[in-house]
Amino acid sequence: MSSFCLQNMQYSLVAKLLSAFGSLTFGNAVGFVYSKSLKISKGIKIPSDCAGCDCEGDCANNKNCSCAQLNGSDLPYVSFKNIGRLVEPKAVVFECGANCSCNRNCVNRTSQQGLQHRLEVFKTASKGWGVRTWDTILPGAPICEYVGVLKRTEEVDGLLHNNYIFDIDCLQTMKGLDGREKRAGSDMNMPSLHAENDSEAPPAPEYCIDAGSIGSFARFINHSCNPNLFVQCVLTNHHDVKLAKVMLFAADTILPLQELCYDYGYVLNSVVSPDGKIVKLPCCCGAPDCRKRLY
Repeated sequence: MSSFCLQNMQYSLVAKLLSAFGSLTFGNAVGFVYSKSLKISKGIKIPSDCAGCDCEGDCANNKNCSCAQLNGSDLPYVSFKNIGRLVEPKAVVFECGANCSCNRNCVNRTSQQGLQHRLEVFKTASKGWGVRTWDTILPGAPICEYVGVLKRTEEVDGLLHNNYIFDIDCLQTMKGLDGREKRAGSDMNMPSLHAENDSEAPPAPEYCIDAGSIGSFARFINHSCNPNLFVQCVLTNHHDVKLAKVMLFAADTILPLQELCYDYGYVLNSVVSPDGKIVKLPCCCGAPDCRKRLY
């Protein structure tokens, strides 16, 4: 068996064993610690003081669910073959959390259910590592959470060689800053999210997720100018959108052996080196409408 096949088997095995192991350390070939949960930097406190719903069983059976009201009167998910599917991309999704009385299999806990599909980390022809599916994935199906180390963005400013930093820009998206496209729910009352969000959104996100040294297979999902995934901010145990969980969901039907990809969302000419020069990176996604540059 070729070394290429052996490598594919190794990384595929890591993805399939995700729910069995809390953390895996890879060798020098990859050089990072595998983790399926978000790590929190010292000095950052995640709030957990939001009230929960009083539903029994599944919230889909309760028309008066308080979590449904937070989402605009309807739950954001529908259930299909025991897998929750997001009805549409939203500014933010309010899920049931630790203070809710519904059961753990409630459809409004979809992002908390772990891997639902067989995925493989594989070596692409021109983009390094990538992730593809072995199963058919339907639109709105959850893929994974982007995990790493939660940090303040000021801690990672200037790290040009770390390509695994994900800005939590949910608040900026809700405000439509820097050309971000607003989504359903962007005009909801900000006090319902968190008192801190009442003020004007800062131009840059305050927090980010650094998956450079610790992360899951999500760090290997490549960019595409014509993606089949989309990013979704999710809130569970608190309502501070600046600290929202970052989830990836299917945008279309994805067939077996198709690569998973999402739009990284860079603004052209937005990456600047320490000496003030604009850094340019070619895009290799291969989409017919490729923008030719990642940033």
